[in-house]
Amino acid sequence: MTLSLPSAHHLHTAVTPRSFNKASWLTAIGMAVSLVVGSAQAQSLAELVEAARTYDASFLGAQAQFEADKARAEQARSGILPTVGLSAGANWTNTDSSVAGFDRTTNSQNVTLAASQPLFRPANRIAVEQAEKSLTIAQERLRVAEQDLIVRTSQAYFDVLAAQDTLTFVQAQKVAVAEQLAAAKRNFEVGASTITDTREAQARFDLVVAQEIAAANDLRVKKLALDQLVGRTNVQPWRLTENATLPALATEDVNSWVARAEVDHPQVRQAQSALQIAQLEVQRAESAKGPTLDAVAQYQIARGPTQSGPLNYVRNNNATIGVQFNMPLYTGGAVRNRIAEAVALEERSRTDLEAARRGVTQATRAAFFGVQSGIGQATALEAAVASSQSALEANQLGYQVGVRINIDVLNAQSQLFQTKASLARARYDVLVGQLRLKQVSGVLVADDLQSINRLLTP
Repeated sequence: MTLSLPSAHHLHTAVTPRSFNKASWLTAIGMAVSLVVGSAQAQSLAELVEAARTYDASFLGAQAQFEADKARAEQARSGILPTVGLSAGANWTNTDSSVAGFDRTTNSQNVTLAASQPLFRPANRIAVEQAEKSLTIAQERLRVAEQDLIVRTSQAYFDVLAAQDTLTFVQAQKVAVAEQLAAAKRNFEVGASTITDTREAQARFDLVVAQEIAAANDLRVKKLALDQLVGRTNVQPWRLTENATLPALATEDVNSWVARAEVDHPQVRQAQSALQIAQLEVQRAESAKGPTLDAVAQYQIARGPTQSGPLNYVRNNNATIGVQFNMPLYTGGAVRNRIAEAVALEERSRTDLEAARRGVTQATRAAFFGVQSGIGQATALEAAVASSQSALEANQLGYQVGVRINIDVLNAQSQLFQTKASLARARYDVLVGQLRLKQVSGVLVADDLQSINRLLTP
């Protein structure tokens, strides 16, 4: 499918056969100079997405959260690895006794090195498996943030282009209405038309001026939003190439998109990992009923006074190694209720997974049909532009021979420019819609921007 838009110069020449006046030429020259200057700062969609990746606060926050989740997952491994601790102490004791000869001041010191190694702790090994699943969830969350960044940047990018097109069309319409107003005034002066034609043209001109002000402000707001997203100023997006063929969908079967979404979508994968974590939590809760076994070792160096006899200091080196066995016999119902809680949470995770699949399926179907509808609308609007152009030319000719009135020409002009603006927006919506379709089906990656980037020119 090929959808094209005429250039701003073609817009002017298509509206009226009359040449530009001096002001129009100056305006055109100024626009050309601004385009030449701005092209030096023009940036492609892929470049701006990369810029947003290093500046957007939401995405940077998601990256920081991923690093935190990765560190939290590593913490679980401490439950199956040995622990070693070093402790030391020093004490001074002053004894004031009522018995003569027993007054004394003593001191003691000790240094202890202790270590333990879990030998049989099923709950700790299950916690490691849960941590690995949690890391998978963190990775999928980062994927969601990256896909969201791509879509948000693309939407802001094409919002700027659409606002620029709207302003261009409104300005072209303003030129056409101004010339129609001048023609109405000339015809009134020579008695070829009534004052009604002049007033109608003046009213339409005033309306277009108001629309131009609103379009210029909308463009300013859209550019500020894009600048804030990518962390740059005065961003000049590349334009969509004229006569560009919009990329077709990878497959026209909605069920294929749905099948991929049910497998690859990050939300579904997160829900699957959450269910696996909940199942492991049931096993972990049940393991609390069983015994645990640890290997322990300790080496202590102690120096202190003797407990009897003359005051002498001795040093003792004590080494201990052994195993420690623990078996819960009665916990007041805590273990039983903890198991019941884990089973209930497992069932909730299972329903969450089903809800995620249903939500992804619905969103994928809606996005797919939205893209199809957008392509159909763009095709229809392309035909409507051609029809509106023909209608305008016919009304202009009819006005010149006296079978059409001024308002007919003005209405035809308004319809033409509105249709062209709608066509431009429809083309951009198709491109963004395809990215959203890939996003909701869970397969959107940065390389998908290349097919769109090839349609853009500085």
